[in-house]
Amino acid sequence: MIANAQRVGDDGLVVRVLRGTAVKVAMSVSGSFALAAAFARTSGLIALVTVAMSVGESFGADAPVEVGLPGATSTDKTSIIVVVGAPGEDEFGNAFLESAARWEKAAQQAGARLTVIGREPAGTPTDYDQVKAAITGEPRAGSGELWLVLLGHGTFDGAKEAKFNLRGPDFSSSELAEWLNPILRPTAIIDASSASSPFMNKLSASNRVVITATRSGYEQNYTRFGRYMSETITDPASDLDKDGETSLLEAFLSASAKLSEFYKTEGRLATEHPLIDDNGDGLGTAPDWFRGVTAVKKAANNASADGPRALQFALIHSSNEQKLPPEIRAKRDQIELSIAKFRDRKAEMSEDEYYQRLEVMLLELARLYNGS
Repeated sequence: MIANAQRVGDDGLVVRVLRGTAVKVAMSVSGSFALAAAFARTSGLIALVTVAMSVGESFGADAPVEVGLPGATSTDKTSIIVVVGAPGEDEFGNAFLESAARWEKAAQQAGARLTVIGREPAGTPTDYDQVKAAITGEPRAGSGELWLVLLGHGTFDGAKEAKFNLRGPDFSSSELAEWLNPILRPTAIIDASSASSPFMNKLSASNRVVITATRSGYEQNYTRFGRYMSETITDPASDLDKDGETSLLEAFLSASAKLSEFYKTEGRLATEHPLIDDNGDGLGTAPDWFRGVTAVKKAANNASADGPRALQFALIHSSNEQKLPPEIRAKRDQIELSIAKFRDRKAEMSEDEYYQRLEVMLLELARLYNGS
């Protein structure tokens, strides 16, 4: 991690860290180093950094502090499986192929393993068998993310089962859940098909992000959401928090905004409403529940907010993030998620208790960076 610091006074610094947030840092100096734990009470934003500095040293805006070394094993490598479904009309099929090509380019930029199914002429084995083999053949453990992208049409039986349409046999949400069940790696499923919402309930789990193009199985018209996701996933303009990388959450929010603008500009009634789930409750959150990258509305059952885990997924990491060893990044992510869940409980305690307990977690995160 690199923090860029600029002196603003004897009592603190303005430091750009973690999610690109500028916060005032209260300094605690020991020897020639300062361990900085910070949070911005008024904005509700949390940040934490370890800043190496000589006492009394002046800082320029670009003074770097580097933490960690890049490392990789086979299971630390990101895998992307892109499934192109049955085209239906040529117009739709061409759109699916264009989106698949953008994902291919993104995989090349990310240095990820890529598998594309459904783009070559149909044959033996069937697309169904290829999808099953590709998923079940993935390493089950490790820190490397698995991304599954579904581009095509879907159907819903009116009860609980949805299917993704392939050339030949289709696969159901239950079948996909069974294939994914053994995988413990961080997993992102982007189902950009029509009638995709029921997949969320079946696939939602811990350490997973599930995105669907629809909020209901009855939204069965052709969906354009997949096109916009394939555009925003590597677009620097989608980096909403300006931390140097576009997260899955940011790509989802940006794609949803483009989708909304399309229907507004065309004067059409929207026939698709994307959802994102990353807390494992299978309910999903709509993009209009977010301000920036933070969910600002509460679910009726007071469930924890979606978004924090998806914010940690990024196909192309910033140069700073790449310097963190996988094990340090994983521990960092766990602490950040704990902080996010704790923030949801703020109303349950006094302000003093809240910030005292929050400081403990922030210092834990600082020690992690300091030790790396």
